[in-house]
Amino acid sequence: MKRLLCALLILAAGQLGAVDFDYRLSAVPVAKDVYTFIGKTEDFTTDNGGNIVNTAFIVAPQGVIVIDSGPSLRYGQQMRRAIATVTAKPIALVINTHHHPDHFLGNQAFADVPIAALAETRNGIAADGNAFAENLFRMSGDWMKGTEVQIPGKTLNAGRFDVAGRSLRLVALDGHTGADLVIVDDSSGVVFAGDLVFNGRAPTTPHADVAHWLAALDQLDALTREASFKVLLPGHGAPTADAAPIRQTRAWLTWLSATMRDAAKAGLDMNDTLALPLPPEFAALPVAASEYRRSVGHLFPAAEQDALGAKR
Repeated sequence: MKRLLCALLILAAGQLGAVDFDYRLSAVPVAKDVYTFIGKTEDFTTDNGGNIVNTAFIVAPQGVIVIDSGPSLRYGQQMRRAIATVTAKPIALVINTHHHPDHFLGNQAFADVPIAALAETRNGIAADGNAFAENLFRMSGDWMKGTEVQIPGKTLNAGRFDVAGRSLRLVALDGHTGADLVIVDDSSGVVFAGDLVFNGRAPTTPHADVAHWLAALDQLDALTREASFKVLLPGHGAPTADAAPIRQTRAWLTWLSATMRDAAKAGLDMNDTLALPLPPEFAALPVAASEYRRSVGHLFPAAEQDALGAKR
């Protein structure tokens, strides 16, 4: 009897600690025939399984266009099932907006359909994809089980792009990474901004060129002033019917760049710069403190070199 009781207790403890690995994806309509799966405004954790990203899909006349595939094989598989609850149309194409892992590691679940990206994004996934996947395994654990890198097989170019009976505008920018694809769906008025825009979350900067990013935001801002514009979908955070997330992203980057420059000019070292307080308008943003620390590591060395060069 005691042995049976112990066995039951062990089984119960295992069940209590079990993770169901369900992302609970729910398609949120943002415009006619356009849907998004909204991720959490958090860092990667074993609790969220890497679901910190906005993915999306367009139900076009001849099939479904998927925009970014999420952080894992499990996510991609669950995304496909969630799409099937909205439409019975087949997946026509998957587009990766850039080469960060939360945007392409679900590609494996779409291996039976074309996957496309800008040339530099394809190259970035080929070069860094395995390292990204290993890092996400460390941060998100068994959510990543079975996930392997699937490099997009099709190259996209800027300009008008017709797919599945839908005409899209592809805008090739950079700044968040070396290649950031913005997709404009004139039929719905939705601008898919990828990670050039964050809403209600501090931006990430591991591959950022801040000057280029700010220039890209100017071009995005112009897109939101077009007569056809209705919805801006950022890579992270809630979609909006205005350009407020662009302004928020620009404000963070402008402050961040000035802080790095001014700290270096003042002779502060990296530890001093890490200790600087966040302004109140940014301190309340989710993951602001951790993203600031990471950004100091990414951006301060170059600012320090610029300051040293100016003194010579």
